[in-house]
Amino acid sequence: MKRARRARIVATLGPASRAPREVKALAQAGVDVFRLNFSHGSHDDHAAALKAVRGAELALKRPLGVLADLQGPKLRLGRFANVEIDVKPGHQMRFDLDPAPGDATRVQMPHPEIFKALRTGMLLLLDDGRVRLRVGERTDKWADVTVESGSKLSDRKGVAVPEAVVPVSALTPKDREDLAFALRIGVDWVALSFVQKAEDMAELKQIVKGRAACLAKIEKPQALNELESILDYCDGVMVARGDLGVELDPEEVPVAQKRIIRAARQRGVPVIVATQMLESMTSAPAPTRAEASDVANAVYEGADALMLSAETASGDYPLESVAIMNRIMERVENDPLWPGLMDAEHAGMDEHDVDALVAAARKAGEAQSTACVVVFTTLGGTARRMSRERPLQTVLALTPRPETARRLALVWGLEPRLSREPASLEEVTDDAVQKAVEFGLAEPGQRLLILAGTPFGAPGAANLLRLAHVPMKKAKR
Repeated sequence: MKRARRARIVATLGPASRAPREVKALAQAGVDVFRLNFSHGSHDDHAAALKAVRGAELALKRPLGVLADLQGPKLRLGRFANVEIDVKPGHQMRFDLDPAPGDATRVQMPHPEIFKALRTGMLLLLDDGRVRLRVGERTDKWADVTVESGSKLSDRKGVAVPEAVVPVSALTPKDREDLAFALRIGVDWVALSFVQKAEDMAELKQIVKGRAACLAKIEKPQALNELESILDYCDGVMVARGDLGVELDPEEVPVAQKRIIRAARQRGVPVIVATQMLESMTSAPAPTRAEASDVANAVYEGADALMLSAETASGDYPLESVAIMNRIMERVENDPLWPGLMDAEHAGMDEHDVDALVAAARKAGEAQSTACVVVFTTLGGTARRMSRERPLQTVLALTPRPETARRLALVWGLEPRLSREPASLEEVTDDAVQKAVEFGLAEPGQRLLILAGTPFGAPGAANLLRLAHVPMKKAKR
């Protein structure tokens, strides 16, 4: 199985989709990476889902990635004596650390770290932005607030502080337990929520120690302010538009999306666009026209992958959601305008020989006689560099490491496959030709471009670019 598109699909598994038969059907419909959302479900649920993915991978003979999405800290109000209170603009009350049930005059906010971060005049957002408040007098133990908009407040509603860095670790005790479990069962990617600064990702990478690729979810305005330094520690990044949209004004979210995608593409860091891509398909068999345009625009921007959340995890039409997303992607990539957009921007080359080789391969690959680019990679670095150039030819990424192949399933334009470790230049050429033909990427007489590194079998950047031709079939006598 090879995709007729370069952009990739991430689908969240849940009650509607994690059975083995459903997982295989989703992969056949177009899913490249499956997301395990650790905000929901038990460890047993996630272990069974991963087992189903590995079974589908074996049946389809195609690497499939698994992404563990950690919940992150949840900042919430305490409880009210009557469950809910009415508020209106101008309503004043106090937030404090007292666990006693609240009323219209006060309620607990059990997060001393928030009080330490607050300053007079700061904005607070409650219940996904449905209630907006302004901070008045405050100490390290309480804050007086005035409602600017909203009508009701109820138990355990979420609290967002868009104008401050909250001094709380992105990894809660629950996240650490989930992370240890996810690494134990063998996930390929780990996504960290509530990233505010580069140190959050550095902490994650120190724990993971290369056992999975690490991805930052950009869902806080503070992360946007530190985007470049956060990317220094990222193997991937996600535009988490749902939470980002709570703390940013609506008109700022598409601007932030474009900024994150561009920064990630410049670095060669895979970027996922997530949240509400086909939200209406949670309960409807077809998307809205606006949703179809949203998906298409992310593909036109060159995002590596698009993600489905509730649509596949708990929706009524998980398979249809994947199929329609796949169709939209393919249609965009068949648009005569699309190649020009992919070619309009290329990252500046670093001072590495491999960047010169990758740029040369992209240029040489523009010839119509070139069927595909074949990259031999151990850890995936050269393949990701090739993807960064957004070549129009399919890139066949051959690796002897299953974990590398699965991680590369998220990356734009790559067809990762397992292959033996070549021991000589002749084996490199023979394997490239054989695999390209086997996977339907080249035909007799067509040309291949091969990127590899010497000495063979040692991890490191590619230093060899070679042309090869698929032999013509001999005529039968």
